[in-house]
Order: sequence, then C-alpha cells, then structure tokens
Amino acid sequence: MATQTEARSGTSARVRVQKFGTFLSGMIMPNIGAFIAWGLITALFIEKGWLPVPQLGGFGETDGVANTGLVGPMITYLLPLLIAYTGGRMVYDVRGGVVGAIATMGVIVGAGIPMFIGAMIMGPLGGWTMKRIDAIWDGKIRPGFEMLVNNFSAGIWGALLAMLGFYGVAPLVQGFSTAAGNVVQFLVNNGLLPLTSIFIEPAKVLFLNNAINHGVLTPLGVQQSLEQGKSILFLLEANPGPGLGILLAYMFFGKGAAKASAPGAAIIHFVGGIHEIYFPYVLMRPLLILAAIAGGMTGIATLSITNAGLVAPAAPGSIIAVIAQTARDSYFGVVLAVVLATAVSFLVASVILKTGKNQADGDLAGAASRMETMKGKKSSVAGTFRSTSATTGPIRNIVFACDAGMGSSAMGASVLRNKIRAAGFPDVKVVNLAIANLKDDYDVVVTHQDLAARAEPLTQSATHVSVDNFMNSPRYDEIVELVRASAAAEGGVDPKNPTPAAVAAEADVDGAGTGANDVLAEQSVVLDGRATTQEDAINEAGRLLVDRGAVDSSYVAAMHEREKSVPTYMGNFLAIPHGTNAAKDLIKRSAVSIVRYPEGIDWNGKQVKFVVGVAGVNNEHLSILSAIARVFSDKDQVAKLDEATTVDEVLALFGKVNA
Repeated sequence: MATQTEARSGTSARVRVQKFGTFLSGMIMPNIGAFIAWGLITALFIEKGWLPVPQLGGFGETDGVANTGLVGPMITYLLPLLIAYTGGRMVYDVRGGVVGAIATMGVIVGAGIPMFIGAMIMGPLGGWTMKRIDAIWDGKIRPGFEMLVNNFSAGIWGALLAMLGFYGVAPLVQGFSTAAGNVVQFLVNNGLLPLTSIFIEPAKVLFLNNAINHGVLTPLGVQQSLEQGKSILFLLEANPGPGLGILLAYMFFGKGAAKASAPGAAIIHFVGGIHEIYFPYVLMRPLLILAAIAGGMTGIATLSITNAGLVAPAAPGSIIAVIAQTARDSYFGVVLAVVLATAVSFLVASVILKTGKNQADGDLAGAASRMETMKGKKSSVAGTFRSTSATTGPIRNIVFACDAGMGSSAMGASVLRNKIRAAGFPDVKVVNLAIANLKDDYDVVVTHQDLAARAEPLTQSATHVSVDNFMNSPRYDEIVELVRASAAAEGGVDPKNPTPAAVAAEADVDGAGTGANDVLAEQSVVLDGRATTQEDAINEAGRLLVDRGAVDSSYVAAMHEREKSVPTYMGNFLAIPHGTNAAKDLIKRSAVSIVRYPEGIDWNGKQVKFVVGVAGVNNEHLSILSAIARVFSDKDQVAKLDEATTVDEVLALFGKVNA
C-alpha cells in the first residue's frame, strides 16, 4: 500500500509539473514567430551580422544620436508584452491579456533587461486577479454603466499591478535571472554543462521538458543572446541529434513495426522538428535513454568547445529552424554538434538493440499509448504508430467496427471491399462487427476515430486504422497498399488468381441479404424530406422504419443515442443513422429508409442531403448497404441521385436490390 501511495504521489507530481510546463509553453509557443523574426533581424543587421545596418541593428550613431534599431526594442518590449498578453488571455480572455500586458510594463521598466520570466508571472497574474475583481460586481452594475466600470476597473487595476511589478516583482526576477545566469556560467566555465543532459533527456521523454525549456532555458538564452549575440542554451533541449541517432539505430537493427516505421519517424523528427515522435521507441526499450543522454552530452560538449550557439530559440526543433537561427560564426560548431550527437546516440543505441534479447521488436503501438498517458493528452504523432505498424503475417481479415456493427461499419466495409477487389485481392475478407463482438483474430481493424480507444484493447495484435468518415476516407488507399505490400512480402500470391476458398468467401459476402427481398420498399423512399434539423431528420427516417413494422417505436430513441456517441455522417452528403448495439432487440425485421433533403441539413457542421435509416437483422440488410456504398462512393452517381424525380429512379440507382 505504501508503494502504491508513493507511486501515485510521484505520478501526481509529474502531472503537476507537466501542467505547469504546458502552461508556460502555451505562453511561449504562440509567439515563436516573433522570436524567429527577432532572431533573423539580429542575425542579419547587428554589427557582427551578415548585413550590418546601423539603423536596424542598433549600433553606431546617426546625426550624433545613438541608433536604437529594431533588435533592442523588440527583445525588451515586444516579446515580453506578447508573452504577457498571451498568458493573461489564457486565464481571462482579451481582458485578462490587456491587464497582464499593462502589469508587465512595470517589470520591464523596473528591471531594464528582457523580462520573459517577469512576463510569465505578471501576465497570468493580471488575468487571474482581474477575473476575481470582475466577479465581485458581476450582475450588479446598473444598465448603461457597464463600459464605464469595465474600462476604469481594468485601467486602475492594471496601473496598480504595473507599480507592483516595478517596485516588487522586477527586483526579485532580476535577482533570479542573475543567479540562474551565474549557475549556467559556472557550469560552462567548469566544463559541466554537458551533465545537464542527464536531466534534460529523460525529462523530454516524460514530457517535463516544457517547464525546463520554456520556463528557464529560453528566457536565460535570450538574455545571453542579447549580451553575446548567441546562446548555447537554445540547443540544450532542441538538438535533434540524440533522437535521430536512436531512430537510425532502429532502421538498421530494429525489427518488425519499429524497423518499418523508423524511417518515416526520422524525417518527421529531424525535418519536421516534432521530437516526441521518437519517445515511444525509447519507451519500448527504456535503456535507450542512455543513448539520448550520451548524444545530448556530446552535442553540448561540442558546442562548448567550438563556442557555438543560436541567436534565438529553434522551435520546433527542426534542423531547418536550427540552421536558420544559427549565429554567423557558429555554423561549423552547430552542424558538428548535431552530427556528433547523432553519431554517438546511434552507436550507443545500436549496441543496446543488438545485445538486448528480443527487445528490438517491442510493442510500438502500446508504447505510443503509454506516451499519450504520460503526456496527459492526445499526441499529434501517436496515431502514426497505430496506423503504420504493419502486421507480421499476410493480411487476410479486415474488420470494420462501430458501436452497433450495423450501419456505419457495414458501409465502410462495402467501400473498402470494393477497393480491395478492384486492386485484385478478392481473397481478403472484409467484414463489419460491433465493437463488443470483436476478438483478437483480425489482421486490420478499422474504426471511427472516436471509437479507436474502445477497439484497441480488444484487438491488440492487429494493425489499427482510424478514420473520420466511413465513405471516402483517404486511409482506405493506405489499407489497399498495406494489403498489396503484405501479399508481395508473402510471395507466390497472384491477386488475379484467387484460391477457390477466396472465391467462395467472396460469393458468400455478395450473397448476404439475398433472402431479404423487401429491405427497401417504395414507401420507405422520400424525395422531399420535411425536416430542417438533424434531430428531426433522424425522427423522419426512423418513423419510416416504424411505419414499415420493421422496428419498435423506441428504436428511434436508440438512433438518437447512437448519434450522440459517434456521428453517422459518412461523407458525400450522406448520413446513415441507426440504433445502438443494445437496441438490436427492438428490430423486428431488416429495413432501410431513404429521405432526400434537396436544400441540405446541417449535420454537426457537415451538409447532408441524404439520410438513410438502417435496421438490420443478421446480414439481411448488407446487400442494400453495399449498393448504397457503391452509389455514394461515385460522385456522378450521387449527382444522378440528387437529380432523380421519381422513387423508381432512386431504386434503379441502387441496382434494384429488392428484385
């Protein structure tokens, strides 16, 4: 019990640090463009820049008056005020941002040096205190006096905070900055700066880097850059070399999904600057953190020896951003630092992967999920591992999974089945199921992106692909290529000559529903729907099913419930509302209704012109859904359906499946 309590305490502390770091990052990252602009102006126009211009770089005199240029005012006033405004706005919208910026002016003037730390204190403080003050008289201001009270309260409180910043906060922040700068200088003078990698590299993998990078290194680096024209601090965390070395090691010595996905991850990491893409590879083999530390220490040591640095932050940590922000006299040192960091990290990681028994082929998707858990939110790159992690054997079974396994998944399965057959692989079986019925015996699992988290634990050995709509997702072409690659890897598979079993399986799928000759009837097709809202359209399609005697009246409520959990918009102006998995007992027989809305209906921000209500028993409704899928995956057919003037034309477009 004590151990569990300590673990929870440690996790809680890490989460708090992550949230703090995320908040700091939220103030810095939106303004990185301004940092880059300042860095470019500095690199070009200062006295030691590529194109020295006294009036822009702020050196020399014009008509006997010292030039202020752009460099000094931007770093002293513009950047801190942008940070403060952003921080205040994060807390209390624009009003908080304005008060936070006013308050920060006191710190800027009082300290006389770039006040990034001061801005990150006063901006949120101004927003938070203004929010509390407004709450005092919320709803108590007489009509007509709101603007007067709001403007004067913000002005008065902002002025008071500016004075607090001038007399109280500025000296404290200036003292902290001086002390932190002395610590950094001590580390540099004694050759100890490379040791910071022991803390920085593990912090990156644990998503604690924002607190370190944006809370300490960037403010100190900017101050150092202003004084010396460059700073090594900008590359302590942003050097892409350590991560690149690990990914290169996986390219050469990894196995399975990790080896296959490493090249793409390396490009995203090195060129795109998204460093978190290599974190799952480290989490698969935690000992690889030693490779990252060794690479980081090598890079920092190289920068120290060559006296190299950047003029401004490199964010994201792309090699393009690094080179763009490199000081004029530091290109050799910076490039060498990246190359050597990559080489050392690669060598250490290669040894670890080659000597670790059965460790190079870990669960990449699982590591990506653990990474998201540590991050505390969705990762922009974690889906890369789930969708690109190829199965180790041939792809024979693909399943579309949705909540009920009735409408959305059946449509998606039909679309993909047609694509795979067209590519010459009829032996690949594509089915649809409810998530609750999934078993871990499929090669590929396709789900709506909102349902992926429910399906993954049930089918951990499969490749998972998530889509945002089931009708025309570009991910289907990726799946076809995955099937093609698996067939080629298997060898001896001729897609044009399927096995007899495959032909039988195909016939079995095509024959689903042949015994149902009344799934779609004339009375269930309406060319001019009366509904004007999404809710009413579901009711209208559902009532047609009820009137046919296909479902119980309470099935319509289940259709609304299903829509709330996962939208049934399919793309190409089509939505197919249907009941939940729990509502299958309310279905008496299979039926489909079609309602057209010529003017269109807003469906969660998408335009829908065709609403298809679905109720299916076993597989009796699959043939009509397959026909609907064929129609709506062809834009010309959709246009004909839009122009149809009779119910018979609509039925003809669906291949007269009830004949």
